[in-house]
Amino acid sequence: PVLRRWCGGRRGAATACFPLGRALLGVRGAEAAVFLQGLLTNDVTQLVAAGDTSPALYAHALNVQGRCLYDVILYRLHGSTAQEPDILLECDSSVLDSIQKHLKLYKIRRKVTITPCPDLSLWAVIPGDASSLPKSADQALLLTPDPRAEVMGWRLIAKKGANVSEIIPGSQVGDVQDYHRHRYKQGIPEGVEDLPPGVALPLESNLAFMNGVSFTKGCYIGQELTARTHHMGVIRKRLLPVSFPEPLPGSSIPAGTEILTESGKRAGKFRAGQGELGIALLRLAHTKEPLCMHLAGDTVRLRASTPQWWPKAAAK
Repeated sequence: PVLRRWCGGRRGAATACFPLGRALLGVRGAEAAVFLQGLLTNDVTQLVAAGDTSPALYAHALNVQGRCLYDVILYRLHGSTAQEPDILLECDSSVLDSIQKHLKLYKIRRKVTITPCPDLSLWAVIPGDASSLPKSADQALLLTPDPRAEVMGWRLIAKKGANVSEIIPGSQVGDVQDYHRHRYKQGIPEGVEDLPPGVALPLESNLAFMNGVSFTKGCYIGQELTARTHHMGVIRKRLLPVSFPEPLPGSSIPAGTEILTESGKRAGKFRAGQGELGIALLRLAHTKEPLCMHLAGDTVRLRASTPQWWPKAAAK
């Protein structure tokens, strides 16, 4: 598995727990799953189905034009289908108010309550050794593999103020900037900087690669464009990790900065980054060419790479 190969490079390093600034919303009630099913790209019935299913699900909420509004991870808290659905929704904290308004707009008369959960904390867990992570953690509300990609480790939800080193013995609290650097190295978008609301397209953002969309679930808001693009099978641009071999002339690169080939052809646009790593929306036809950007009169060179965790057919 890719995670074990990545962990091999950190062999002997402690499991790192990164405190995330993402927000959590409780979506509870008899019709919670049915309600979310019509708003999200993934099949929420999988999350609440009987059997040994994963307690986490990745998805996007789209606008009517089929562009991404919010990237979310859903967590199942109820233990069985006999219990009333109890779901936590993880989202970018900067859009907490707007996503609540979005959900309540479509709630109508459904038996659902939507409430923020400020008493809970969310952590990303990247193991130093894949075998070092406990199978369960009594003090954790939930400890589950990240549903997007194995290279992203685990997600931990605990009470605010909980001692993570007690939940995962031998772990260390890491700098969240290192978590973002890891994301960018793997080409995993997260939040409004990587996925600008009303701009980002889900399949160009590798939603299918990250287990975030169902093409068989039926109707949901924004489905038409996503389904048509999938069935046509033509995706000319994708989010890819990029790296800068030379020191940058400034502290940051403006989002949307144009990326060019050496011959001056438009190759794509920069989204966000951390240090010498970043993520960019690039035309696949140009990803193997030398690339550059013009910043404050300087030419900054960069290179794109294809993540190892992608499906083999997509990496060609």
